[in-house]
Amino acid sequence: QVQLVESGGGLVQTGGSLRLSCVGSGRTFSSYAMGWFRQAPGKEREFVGAITRNGGTTYYADSVKGRFTISRDNARNTVYLQMNSLKPDDTAVYYCAADQRYIPSAVSAEYDYWGQGTQVTVSS
Repeated sequence: QVQLVESGGGLVQTGGSLRLSCVGSGRTFSSYAMGWFRQAPGKEREFVGAITRNGGTTYYADSVKGRFTISRDNARNTVYLQMNSLKPDDTAVYYCAADQRYIPSAVSAEYDYWGQGTQVTVSS
């Protein structure tokens, strides 16, 4: 089992940057692909991006490609989401999640463990 805790959210102006962190408990963190999702008020949870177990491959939703970067440090049991050129449409609660598959899914229901989420608000 993996427990995940996100941090780094906050209020930022349009065009600004934030870096979210997600720390996982346990010795098996490197056994999981990791994903980032977000959910805005009144909307479904949507895929943001994901990274394979060893960090060798990343995947991104078209809406964030070129602006967001996912990385991980397995020695620190941490996955990061660097968000640049933020827009008001990026406002949401951001969640990290762990997927036991080698190739991470873009479907939230296929993830095994979730963090509690961190709020990101981008002002116009």
